[in-house]
Amino acid sequence: MRKIIALVFLPALLFAQKKPIAVSYEKNKLQAAAALQGNYEHYKKVALQIWDYAEVGYKEEKSTALLQSELKNNGFEVQSGIAGEPTSFIATYGSGSPVIGILAEYDALPGIMQEAVAERKVAAGKEAGHACGHHLFGTASVAAGIELKNQMMANGWKGTIKIYGCPAEEGGSGKVYLTRGGFFNGVDVVLHWHPGNSNSVNMTGALANKSAKFRFYGLSAHASASPEKGRSSLDGVEAMDAMVNMMREHIPSSTRIHYVITNGGKAPNVIPDFAEVYYYVRHPDKQTVVSIFDRVVKAAEGAAMGTETKMKYEIIGGTHDLLLNDTLNAAMYKNLVLAGVVNLSPEELEFGKKIQSSFTFSYPNISEAATTRPFVKPENASPGSTDVGDVSYNVPTVGFSTATWIPGTPAHSWQAVACGGTEIGTKGMIVAAKALANMGIELLHNPALIEAAKKEFIAKKGNYQYKALLGDREPALNYRD
Repeated sequence: MRKIIALVFLPALLFAQKKPIAVSYEKNKLQAAAALQGNYEHYKKVALQIWDYAEVGYKEEKSTALLQSELKNNGFEVQSGIAGEPTSFIATYGSGSPVIGILAEYDALPGIMQEAVAERKVAAGKEAGHACGHHLFGTASVAAGIELKNQMMANGWKGTIKIYGCPAEEGGSGKVYLTRGGFFNGVDVVLHWHPGNSNSVNMTGALANKSAKFRFYGLSAHASASPEKGRSSLDGVEAMDAMVNMMREHIPSSTRIHYVITNGGKAPNVIPDFAEVYYYVRHPDKQTVVSIFDRVVKAAEGAAMGTETKMKYEIIGGTHDLLLNDTLNAAMYKNLVLAGVVNLSPEELEFGKKIQSSFTFSYPNISEAATTRPFVKPENASPGSTDVGDVSYNVPTVGFSTATWIPGTPAHSWQAVACGGTEIGTKGMIVAAKALANMGIELLHNPALIEAAKKEFIAKKGNYQYKALLGDREPALNYRD
């Protein structure tokens, strides 16, 4: 009887042994988070060093060298100076599928110099500041990549991690050249994040953007003694600006056009023979951006004709809107919640309240830094632009933000620079690193998630064939000069 029972149950036992065993990787996520927290002081030092360098787009020599050194010292193979960008890099660890890309940025903004204090105090000897927190962005992405590599080594996991060092996000369209050059080919999913004033998954798109410098050439003459002999290049710039400003009434209301006169002459008594104006054109739809930009060019041509000057323009940048992936957003939200929130000390809360007292607009309660915003899609698109948009039209992409600035702090402000130079910024940075590592671990072991994300990506992209808005120009390495 015992033999019969054994024979009856043997097939069932064998079948049960062949069924896949569900394995949870939440333990590994907790291990990764603990390791990142354990290295907090080290990564804080790295981030604050880049904050101090404050190098603008395509000039980030020290910043990129520091991040590349961190990756090389941790077993990554690093290829630098790719896509014609001297300060770019790709750091790779592992082999085979899945291939997970993580974006890193590190450029600063010109003209927003600030010490790490709660009142406006210009930092002496600097020409730029990290008013968008890219020192935190780059460091957290590198930290997460290193911890993913450590988990892969410790557990024998298969897959490939690629950290993309992306220069000149602020106007230089660094990722566009990486995308155009095919450096994201073969990547399954791309992760990114951004410093911010709250913890949230990116549920809104971005504005497509096309930018250019318009240069007018005239004839110099004495502005008082012989004005009739001159032709003012500044007149050309001002005539163009006047026409573009009138054009605002006749374009979609969701359009944004900004400009700065970067060169208007040197002396009032000299009719300038050269003047330059730098324009951005933005809109939620990439094709509409192109059509409006073409109208701006016509305004420049008309201005040159009317002022008897000559005009040439140079495309500086061009970025796509952001192709969102709801599948990845849902997974990212869970991993962001798991990463925790920023807990500010009493001293940091006092610092934050002083920062908020400088605002001239309404702002959230400071306690919002210790919360994660609900997983709800806002009604309006983001008013910002990013070269991540181009990546998102080539690879399923997901992003989020963490509270590296005091709630209410706007990007591109001295208050953002100040917060980013303190532990308010670096605490938010380490939360971001944990969230990236969490998502990376999940993607390494959840092929169904990647497959679903790719299916959604294909459906949303439709028949659109990617083409860089900036054309075939090479990187504008001196656009900040």
